[in-house]
Amino acid sequence: MGFGSTAKKLQTVADLAEKLYAKVNEIRERVEAMQGAVQTTEERVKTLERDLAEQRAIVEAIAEAQDVDVDAVLTEVSDEADTPDEAGAEDADTVGTDGDANADGDDTGAVDGDDSATGA
Repeated sequence: MGFGSTAKKLQTVADLAEKLYAKVNEIRERVEAMQGAVQTTEERVKTLERDLAEQRAIVEAIAEAQDVDVDAVLTEVSDEADTPDEAGAEDADTVGTDGDANADGDDTGAVDGDDSATGA
């Protein structure tokens, strides 16, 4: 009778080993998939950071050409971000009915001080 219980115990250990092996393989596959996703995300973030740096340089060049003090604008935006209730109310006032709004709050397509788009 000793061999029967030993065989049963060995079979139980073998079954557990198979389940463990399957689980380890599943986890390994998930880790590999996660590594691929992380690598893809890292590449996308680098691309976005590069694009953002290019856009920032363009905006700063345009601001300089228009005699806009970039540091003052950034300070103003930072101050507005510190008071979200007021900034949120201002944002709601400038949004048009179609969800698009210009900086000056109208839908003419003209930039503040530039009435050429309205024909005036």
